[in-house]
Amino acid sequence: MNLLDGQVALVTGAGGGIGRGIALRFAEEGAAVAVHCRTAVEAARDVAARIRERGGRATVLRADLTDEDACRRLVEQAADWGGGSGGRGGGDGRGGTGARLTALVNNAGVQPLRDLPGMTAAEWRTVVDTNLTGVFACTQAAARIMRDQDDGGTVTHIASIEAGAPAPAHAHYGASKAAVVAHARSAALEYGPWGVRVNTVSPGLIDRDGLTRAWPEGVRRWREAAPTGRLGRPEDVGDACVFLASRLASWVTGHDLVVDGGVTARPSW
Repeated sequence: MNLLDGQVALVTGAGGGIGRGIALRFAEEGAAVAVHCRTAVEAARDVAARIRERGGRATVLRADLTDEDACRRLVEQAADWGGGSGGRGGGDGRGGTGARLTALVNNAGVQPLRDLPGMTAAEWRTVVDTNLTGVFACTQAAARIMRDQDDGGTVTHIASIEAGAPAPAHAHYGASKAAVVAHARSAALEYGPWGVRVNTVSPGLIDRDGLTRAWPEGVRRWREAAPTGRLGRPEDVGDACVFLASRLASWVTGHDLVVDGGVTARPSW
């Protein structure tokens, strides 16, 4: 359908899992994609190569999103690369002139397990700085660029259904994702006059290599609880992000789009 023709998107944490699914779906819909990673360089290069093999444009950018200045530089690099790209085209990963960034997907995050009574402040800060502070800094930098564009832009945060129902040993993760949802609503309010829409996507359990072997009981319980009877796929999250970045969602902002196969519709009593 080429819903994103002419767009330039930055997807953080796009080296694997959900990020890979988002980056590939954006490229399939016509966007030029800046694939961000922190340490998973080879995985990010693989994503970019797959996009180019299919006739799209992609580049790989590295940054530590716990560093505010690094976030700003990352966004500026993506915009500079995307300047004059015009969406699909050939490519060696090099951009044109000027600066252009129409979509940011804040996907990068960490999800360590740690019981709350034994959690240290340093462990808390690691999760909050990555999952929340990086979202704040990247969004602020992107909105400043999008403000100067006639068609504005969109920002989508990847939150989680754990924002409202955290699992055991996920106090820091659940709190960070709840804050991400709240941040998106505040950003939608304040950046709306700039022509920037901000939303969140809250996935449920998304399948990945080795998950069933590592957590068979959890996967079984999820499938029993989900009305759809299956785990999510990275492309399910990617589809939601494509929608929110497209003109189909031109009057949608400050919204949390839950993508969980219906699990949260089931009563807990």
